[in-house]
Amino acid sequence: MNTVLTMRGIVKDFPGMRALDHVDLEVRAGEVHCLLGQNGAGKSTLIKVLAGAHQPDSGELTWLGEPVRLSGPAAATRLGIATIYQELDLCDGLDIAENIFLGHERARAGFTRRASTARAATALLDRLGHAELRPDTLVGTLPAAAKQVVSMARALSYDARLIVMDEPSAALGNDEVGNLFRIIDQLRAEGVAVVYISHRLDEIRTIGDRITVLKDGRTVAAGLPARTTGTAEVVSLMTGDAAEAVLAQDNPRVEQRAEVLRVTGLALAERFRDVSFTVRAGEIVGLAGLVGAGRSEILETIYGARRPSAGQVLVDGRRVRPGSTTAAVAAGLGLAPEERKSQGLFLLESVGRNISAASLPRYSRFGWFDRRAERTDTGGVLARVGLRPADPDHPVRGLSGGNQQKAVLARWLLDDCRVLLLDEPTRGVDVGARADVYAQVRGLAERGVAVLMVSSELPELLGLADRVLVLRDGEIIHEARSAELAEAGIIAMIMEGSAL
Repeated sequence: MNTVLTMRGIVKDFPGMRALDHVDLEVRAGEVHCLLGQNGAGKSTLIKVLAGAHQPDSGELTWLGEPVRLSGPAAATRLGIATIYQELDLCDGLDIAENIFLGHERARAGFTRRASTARAATALLDRLGHAELRPDTLVGTLPAAAKQVVSMARALSYDARLIVMDEPSAALGNDEVGNLFRIIDQLRAEGVAVVYISHRLDEIRTIGDRITVLKDGRTVAAGLPARTTGTAEVVSLMTGDAAEAVLAQDNPRVEQRAEVLRVTGLALAERFRDVSFTVRAGEIVGLAGLVGAGRSEILETIYGARRPSAGQVLVDGRRVRPGSTTAAVAAGLGLAPEERKSQGLFLLESVGRNISAASLPRYSRFGWFDRRAERTDTGGVLARVGLRPADPDHPVRGLSGGNQQKAVLARWLLDDCRVLLLDEPTRGVDVGARADVYAQVRGLAERGVAVLMVSSELPELLGLADRVLVLRDGEIIHEARSAELAEAGIIAMIMEGSAL
């Protein structure tokens, strides 16, 4: 099998830190090469070097046997390297076809050939198994799974010989993941190389050929066989420690605690209907269901980001004004959304200001803002959640995905919220950082916070939640304590509406 790409001794420094320390990577034609490592291990920096977005300080990059220097993303694209980032770089104000061919428009005499562009986009969408997507649909109206398909179509539009996929399945349901794997198998058969980044080790074994592991900016293992390398070995390489369970076997159970959150008859037109449940102080309730079943919409409606068509939300027995996030925060509700960067963070602000965003009134008095108190308080919360670097002045956009999620959680720690709504809290978060997130969620519950959590990973829900609500087609069809449920039974209910 011919080598397509070789990266040898790649070094990349940023002010005050070395992100890549003599990293090596070799990718062959027609293989799926999986790149693993904790958040902050250097994966994102490495693929940005490969995409031409970052220039290495030293090291050698060879493409098809010839040394190359990628002066920018356009240079990488011309060679045949396409990158699909975890946070999709799509333009919501453009339609699907325009997004697919953005930067290499199909034009004649300076005018875009719209009919030709639409036909070409349709062919790519059909190749991906999503012919139902119309090329003239605005990308901003699409759900996360459909946006992922558009981003993949854009990569294929360049006739790439190597495609980098950064957490491509994170926003996809089971059916979409199966289709993604089918596409990857097709690319592999065509001789296209794929660099695949995922924190889901079962995916690595299913789709991968070889593994490279990064830790602290260094290559600690290269070329491991994906299908036969055990989970314990991979986790040990990533963390430097023996593998440990990231979920406790026995969670503290909530018996007779006061009711904090009550949702009654909540409905959102065409998304979900007649949703009713309660969450007690210190209780973690999981919401299971397929992508598109209405999970995120339920959380957003409780938080006031959407106005319900029926029903009500009560916190500590008091009704929360519907359709108002301001009223929700005042009532003690907090939300950690699925899309951290676009919905949960102020990317141009510091870590400290992101954490204090829900608590700013406490630092304002008589027209003066107490920045010293804000910095002291946010610094203390940073230490509690284990965010690195624990510097309130650090730009939040410079953090890894796991640390950004910790920043979102820290916001509600500082705010002393009564109810925390978590939407895919470990999406794109590595094994080590997941354990930190779990510890923070449990810590909040132990302090009496009521937690409602959405997760696509059933072992996570069963291991973390006290109770699980099963959602199918916008309705809660089953409720039970997690100790009484099995993963296979939940899947059967979700897929067929009946338990095994």
